[in-house]
Amino acid sequence: MGKEGFLSPKAIGNRIKAKGLQKLRWYCQMCQKQCRDENGFKCHCMSESHQRQLLLASEDPNQIMDNFSQEFKTDFVELIKRRFGTKRVHNNIVYNEYINDREHVHMNSTQWETLTEFTKWLGKEGFCKVDETPKGWYIQYIDRDPETIRRQEELERKKKQDLDDEERSAKFIEEQVRRGQGGREPEEAPVFTELKRESEEEKITFNLAKGSCSSAEGPSKASAALGPSALKAAGSVKRKDAPSTSEAKEKKKKSALDEIMQMEEQKKRSVRADHWLHPGIVIKVVTKRLGEKYHKKKGVVKEVQDKYTAVVKMIDSGDKLKLDQSHLETVIPAPGKRVLILNGVYRDTEALLDSIDERKFSATLTLDSGRMKGRRVDGIAYEDFSKMA
Repeated sequence: MGKEGFLSPKAIGNRIKAKGLQKLRWYCQMCQKQCRDENGFKCHCMSESHQRQLLLASEDPNQIMDNFSQEFKTDFVELIKRRFGTKRVHNNIVYNEYINDREHVHMNSTQWETLTEFTKWLGKEGFCKVDETPKGWYIQYIDRDPETIRRQEELERKKKQDLDDEERSAKFIEEQVRRGQGGREPEEAPVFTELKRESEEEKITFNLAKGSCSSAEGPSKASAALGPSALKAAGSVKRKDAPSTSEAKEKKKKSALDEIMQMEEQKKRSVRADHWLHPGIVIKVVTKRLGEKYHKKKGVVKEVQDKYTAVVKMIDSGDKLKLDQSHLETVIPAPGKRVLILNGVYRDTEALLDSIDERKFSATLTLDSGRMKGRRVDGIAYEDFSKMA
């Protein structure tokens, strides 16, 4: 019978068995030795080397446990910092990655009995932010590195500098406007009073001359009695009459084309809305939280609630779902089909799909309703229109 060597089947089998993680209850932390079965662990506990390690540990057991706890904490926190950074992550995910290393310090040799207890300790000591949810405990590393703090301070300083530049620009514009006005302060709006006469026999006279008064003696008694407030009121009446006639002329001159152009300018000035749901459109479910049954399936919006929530009836199964607009996307039909514009200048306008530009992710539509009916519109983004049911 041949001598057993390094490449013998038994030696290879032993190395395969020893490779990877083994059972925790057959691991000796003091000796840092992993046994494969109960018999091997029993033999190890009776060995001379293990008994010698126990004698050393019995001299100061608290110091030994503190060393293991410190090493476990350092490696665990370092893994969070290197692998996840400042992201919020479940504590069990971090622990599973930590124990992938065969040489890791086992938790049963530390001062913490459970992972939950260790997680609470991390939050209490200020190493991480911890919070409890129905799904378990989540941790988030707090980065106190001086280099990181310095970068954050530089970003805040840059933001403050940008705000100061904007304030200086605003003050410069105000100064330019003031210089354009010749250094004059803005005039206050005049206060007008009601035009009254003290007696019905008294006559009202106005002096509209640019220069001095026509009579050498000065204004009449009636005009003097009325005072400057009455003259201001008369001037205001004249100023109000003049623009009213000019406005009437301008309204007469305006044609239907001018009104349409004015309406378009007003629409362009309006801000795009952050909601686009509309009853009667076809949408596609993009969230995977509902399972493969509804993922990438189409439905029809039956009702819109609070602008951002839709009651959707699925086309295939007929099921009704209540979904947020972030879990949905628009459906682009074939050219020639009817669509509804959901956002932008022509919001809530029906149209016909003429062509699709795949490079720009937009389409060309022909408006089919409203005062702009028949007009071709280019550059409508995919997310701004959807197929009609």
